[in-house]
Amino acid sequence: MIVIENCAIATVGPAGEIGSGHVVVDGARIAAVGPGPAPDGLAGLEGATRIDAGGCLATPGLVNCHHHLYQWLTRGLSQQSKLFDWLTELYPVWARLDGEMVLAGARAALAELLLSGCTTSTDHHYVFPSGAGDLLAPTIEAAAGLGIRFHPTRGSMDLGQSRGGLPPDEIVEDTDDALTATEAAIDRWHDPAPGAMLRIAVAPCSPFSATEELMTASAELARRRGVRLHTHLAETVEEERFCQEQHGCTPAEYADRLGWLGDDVWLAHCVHLEDAAVRRLGRTGTGVAHCPSSNARLGSGIARAADLLAAGAPVGLGVDGAASNEAGQLGPEVRQALLAARLRGGPAALTARQALELGTIGGASCLGRADELGSLEPGKLADVALWRLDGLGHADIADPVAALALGPPAPLELLLVDGRPVVERGELRSGSEQRIAAEAREASRRLLALAQVPA
Repeated sequence: MIVIENCAIATVGPAGEIGSGHVVVDGARIAAVGPGPAPDGLAGLEGATRIDAGGCLATPGLVNCHHHLYQWLTRGLSQQSKLFDWLTELYPVWARLDGEMVLAGARAALAELLLSGCTTSTDHHYVFPSGAGDLLAPTIEAAAGLGIRFHPTRGSMDLGQSRGGLPPDEIVEDTDDALTATEAAIDRWHDPAPGAMLRIAVAPCSPFSATEELMTASAELARRRGVRLHTHLAETVEEERFCQEQHGCTPAEYADRLGWLGDDVWLAHCVHLEDAAVRRLGRTGTGVAHCPSSNARLGSGIARAADLLAAGAPVGLGVDGAASNEAGQLGPEVRQALLAARLRGGPAALTARQALELGTIGGASCLGRADELGSLEPGKLADVALWRLDGLGHADIADPVAALALGPPAPLELLLVDGRPVVERGELRSGSEQRIAAEAREASRRLLALAQVPA
């Protein structure tokens, strides 16, 4: 048992915020949350590990609901490009990926997520070069080794350049092969049990890299197997133009036509949505992974996060691939989302508390885990972040949630995943940061050399 006491608490749940209180963790679950010291009569309290968390804020662990882990190896490339040009430059590099590279990149990306307060992450892996083998398996190995809760998606592309798509033919799959591999991933890894550390989702890549056949069959597969659906949608004006030219409608209308809106779906980006699409996502309960830093890095625009929330759509946060968000951290996305919303809609568009909700219960809702994750409540899974706010960057901000959301990145005092410490006093406990960095650096060098990218 772990008892955290003497800290401010943002439960992001029915208990609201507590000025000074306790969080008690018993195994993989939260046993108690409340004001003041932990109650003496709580079973198992004697002999528990006690943490005096004075000067800290406890929140739910952050949930990252869109990422491409392999892209850690190609950070810093194509620095002034829009999405389509950026992809065109990087597709040939990613065509050289192998399992060892993906493992190294995934370890580095997941370690950085943990160090920024993230306890649950997705991954959208959709690049499967011919002969490279199963590149989903290395990401799962990396997550298991580091102790992060993981929701990888088996991505796919079958619309190559020869058929009018954006990706080169050498990195797209046959439609039937992609569907077969996706179902095999569900068979092998998906864990539907309560408290699961690993769940699989189905994720054809995008309207410009997946055929209508693959999109439709993927939705049928996911619903037959009871897993969630994910794809990119409405990220750029170029994608909108593509859908208008190829399908005679907007990306959101195309997704709706194919049965791709619903409470078992979450979509990445959704930057360019018309009012009707915002309302439709809200009515259908379709989730959105808001990726403000990546959208800014690629100049894609600012998603209508506040409007989507007002419409009733679940909205979470995503780092997106580190090749379009080199920082690779989820904690700072809370601040980015807050600032981006205000750039779009003014200073009242989003509050600090709403921004924290995006990074916690919003992301959990997108992944279908709001009953277990995203808030600090008795019975929920013990994924807890403890942020130190008594240092120079935060100590004079009286509101701890505002300090976390508006101040500089807060030092992470403790991060629990499933009740186990994975970060303590800002240091990763589930792996060697130096070794992870060295292996990622070597994998990146090898990949860029194979792709003949100048150093």
